[in-house]
Amino acid sequence: MARHVRKVTTVLLMIGIMCVLVLFEMDTTDKQLWPSFLLQDLRPCACNRCVTEDDDQWFTERFNTSLNPFLTQDNTLSENDFSWWKKLQQVNTNFLSYRMAEMKVFEIFPEQESFMDSRPDRCRTCAVVGNSVNLLGSHYGPLIDFHDVVIRFNTARTVGYEGDVGNKTTLHMMYPESAVDLDDNTHLMLFPFKTLDLQWLVSAFTTKSVTRTYTRVKSTIKANQGLVKVLHPGFIKYVHEIWLEEKGKYPSTGFLGVVLAMHICDEVNVFGFGADKDGNWRHYWEELRNKHLGTGPHGGGQEYKLILHLAERQKLNFYRGR
Repeated sequence: MARHVRKVTTVLLMIGIMCVLVLFEMDTTDKQLWPSFLLQDLRPCACNRCVTEDDDQWFTERFNTSLNPFLTQDNTLSENDFSWWKKLQQVNTNFLSYRMAEMKVFEIFPEQESFMDSRPDRCRTCAVVGNSVNLLGSHYGPLIDFHDVVIRFNTARTVGYEGDVGNKTTLHMMYPESAVDLDDNTHLMLFPFKTLDLQWLVSAFTTKSVTRTYTRVKSTIKANQGLVKVLHPGFIKYVHEIWLEEKGKYPSTGFLGVVLAMHICDEVNVFGFGADKDGNWRHYWEELRNKHLGTGPHGGGQEYKLILHLAERQKLNFYRGR
């Protein structure tokens, strides 16, 4: 009897192994036939739908899974990418000066949470909150604050607008000319246009000696020094060339945040992008004075179309607002 049970067990085990091998030989289009326990292990995250599920050729041709969006000691700027980056503002600087500024950043700001820890059992949600006037009256605030990571930009305000925009901020992307004070739990994330921006960042937490770039800037800033991050200049090049196909002079801070979110989160929800119903691009806290206000050097129309296209392909969810 025991020998018979062992034989049956061995046969069942062999059948199970053969089934698994057959499943792994299947084309990805047959995944609906896979057992749920195998699919769970193979999926890149635990969300209902993950950004990086590679079932979309258009997306995978553009999305670089190996790219680290952050500037770190192990992920420095190459001289080739520097040559592209320094043209953003036509600043006369050299690679050596940049490297010295970069090294100073690494010296002053400790490396901490990378946000690059994706795994099959994780479902990290991102809310990318733009500054469009379309947020007014949206009542999105509680939904935005429900996300694991909330990304805001430049001089974005929350006080007085909590019902529509929320009050939680995880990453606040800015450049020196748009710098604002932050609370102790928010990551200051510098969007650098030029070497002087890195020098300003260091100065704002140390000597406070940098007070001008192409205009007057804050000499110091209230923020948690242990939570400072710098967007990799090469990431800006990647977004401009690959995603925007070089439309506009360089990407807007907001669109950089959208692509960043797709790299650090498993599910991405986008709020507060686009012009109002009359075609005006303005911030939700400002009155409209210039009815011909556009998107400056950015390809705002192209960025908006791309967000809509990503939503159509179910790589993000877009909340239009009013």
